[in-house]
Amino acid sequence: MTAYVFPGQGAQYPGMGKDLYEKYPAAGELFEKANDILGFRITEIMFGGSEEDLRQTQVTQPAIFLHSVVPVHLLGNHFSPDAVAGHSLGEFSALVANGTLAFEDGLKLVHMRALSMQKACELVPSTMAAILGLDDKVIEEVCKQIDDIVVPANYNCPGQVVISGTETGVYRAMEELAEKGAKRTVKLSVGGAFHSSLMEPARKELSEAIASTSFNKPFCPIYQNVTALPTTDPEVIRQNLIEQLTSPVRWTQTVQNMIHDGITRFIEAGPGKVLQGLIRKIDRTVETSSLVLPED
Repeated sequence: MTAYVFPGQGAQYPGMGKDLYEKYPAAGELFEKANDILGFRITEIMFGGSEEDLRQTQVTQPAIFLHSVVPVHLLGNHFSPDAVAGHSLGEFSALVANGTLAFEDGLKLVHMRALSMQKACELVPSTMAAILGLDDKVIEEVCKQIDDIVVPANYNCPGQVVISGTETGVYRAMEELAEKGAKRTVKLSVGGAFHSSLMEPARKELSEAIASTSFNKPFCPIYQNVTALPTTDPEVIRQNLIEQLTSPVRWTQTVQNMIHDGITRFIEAGPGKVLQGLIRKIDRTVETSSLVLPED
């Protein structure tokens, strides 16, 4: 059984998508439609912008979304996964891929998500940090004991958890986790505390948009970040998507559950190979690869 997985923020790179635009007319049409929907030419930033240009949240998220869903669109009938999943932002790409969301609706939600998250980031000085080489339970206990906002935000793979919170809370947690034996604690270059309670203003804003968006019954299950469980129920998908902004990304548990349910092959659709690396660290027996478009 095969699953397609879709990356989140951080997978962007200068020039992303230019080859698709130039080689496939159908891709060019989707990119131009995206320019119209967003109200600015994101293609100019994707194809010719700098790394710094692409790091702007309002650019990064739609750019990664487009680079993920356009190739799936080009596959047409060749796209027939048994399941899909996405890491954080990638969940929106996965929901377009499995037919839950229309392309236009998915892009509008991603754009709104990016803008609302950016606004939330500006309210409180906040950040995230990767903790390497410690058991999940140790990280959870340390975060609970700190008298400030700091929580596990991304369970990426065994021995790699990202924490999120106020700058004070994250720095204190980094110090204590280093004393507990973490191999490394690395502050991440991000705009704020994603997947923590500090994203509550963004969650409220996004929930209104999600509530007014049409969600279809997908043709295959999605394993969602909040529960790490599969579903094809549009209302369950909708609610989990709302909760995602303030809840941890349970990627380790998601991949483990997919493998338990019979997935033996993971294909990453989108820029980079980050998810393939994480999946191999979770279980080295499964096959991983990048999406490859058929030749004309």
